[in-house]
Amino acid sequence: MDRDVTGMNLDRRRTLFRTRIKFCGMTRAGDVRLASELGVDAVGFIFARNSRRLIRPEEARLMRNALAPLVDAVALFRDNSPEEVRDAVRQVRPTLLQFHGSEEDAFCRSFGVPWLKAVPMNGNDVESATALQLRYPSAAVFLFDSHGAGDGGGSGNTFDWSRIPQPLTKPVMLAGGLTPDNIFDAILATLPWGVDVASGIESAPGIKDGHRMRHFVEEVRRADCHVEHS
Repeated sequence: MDRDVTGMNLDRRRTLFRTRIKFCGMTRAGDVRLASELGVDAVGFIFARNSRRLIRPEEARLMRNALAPLVDAVALFRDNSPEEVRDAVRQVRPTLLQFHGSEEDAFCRSFGVPWLKAVPMNGNDVESATALQLRYPSAAVFLFDSHGAGDGGGSGNTFDWSRIPQPLTKPVMLAGGLTPDNIFDAILATLPWGVDVASGIESAPGIKDGHRMRHFVEEVRRADCHVEHS
């Protein structure tokens, strides 16, 4: 049985499913261009204050020009003001917004752009699948990350993947401590709709490593083609 859009598969076999890939925390046009060439589905620009990968909307607008057609631009926020979000939307023209803070559903949907909600997994209280979907009914995707409540992503730490709430009726993305060395196992363990990586493909915060970028994509595709025999 093939996996459905929620990322859940009843018999754990994979049949030609393509996991979506997002490279986040882009700060250089050359890295954006290489991500596009590698077949990544989306790149993320971070506007969250205090992030080590923070850039200005003007910088992201210029880097967006390096994107290949059909590659999405994602704008990431964490408790930014409405004015800051609107400015980034106006200048960068993202195809998806990503919220990592305490933003509520009404705030996230008010900008007229599809959005995903990051769910912090570094804590003891993880909302149930039902509670998440009732709290964020207009979210397009749920992204489960290793950050704690009130913190941003990009920590380089993983979390216990078995804690992801189930069953969810919306696509699931996995983030937090993903690297070329563990992404194969992560995908087989969680069968996500997509994966999101920042520090795992970097030589320094915001500085992507071309070899690690390529290796990460190769390992995702290897997992996509993997079939477990019972």
